[in-house]
Amino acid sequence: MARTTMKPIFPMLQLVLTVGLSHNLLASGLGGDHEQFIYTGFTGSKLTLDGAATITPAGLVGLTNETFRIKGHAFHPAPVRFRESSSGTVQVQSFSVSFVFGILSSFGDIRGHGFAFFIAPSKDLSIAFPIQFLGLVNDTNNGSVSNHLFAVELDTILNTEFGDIDNNHVGIDVNSLNSVRSFTAGFYDDSKSGTFTNLSLIGGGPMQIWVDYDGNSTQINVTLAPL
Repeated sequence: MARTTMKPIFPMLQLVLTVGLSHNLLASGLGGDHEQFIYTGFTGSKLTLDGAATITPAGLVGLTNETFRIKGHAFHPAPVRFRESSSGTVQVQSFSVSFVFGILSSFGDIRGHGFAFFIAPSKDLSIAFPIQFLGLVNDTNNGSVSNHLFAVELDTILNTEFGDIDNNHVGIDVNSLNSVRSFTAGFYDDSKSGTFTNLSLIGGGPMQIWVDYDGNSTQINVTLAPL
């Protein structure tokens, strides 16, 4: 399994928003007064959807369709508080998220720009642009500290304006789509003596991702593996 690690500085975060073509989602806070929720399919889940996002008859979340230049979001229905006060200081508590996803293209080699799991203080992303901006920011507020945005992007197009490393990578974003850390999508294959194996994010079948934040070390770990 591939893992990319960084130590970000988090702003005030109170709402978790889940975005993805996922069937199963597990999220939990690891603090003393933690909250946990598990989705095993999204039928009847009361997710807040906007744009092109929909819940399919099979209980999957679909974010887009065959229309060009569209965006869609799926939000956990209730706010989740991430900040906690301990010994007179306020910090972001530990949390973990895991979900299964698939990215499919109806146009062969023509691909979209991917999607992201993200955390933000508001469900209103109406000013965010689609395509390379992933429905998170626009060309004027990309990089603004007022975004209070954390995201894990699964990016399938190389955009030089954001300093992308390739057209198939996982990136960790803080307030900007210029990732603070990114890594080519892949996993360490135990059957091949731990050799790193590239993993195509598009059309390669279902994959699972784990996002784990340690509040004590302020370190985020992202792990990806095929199913």
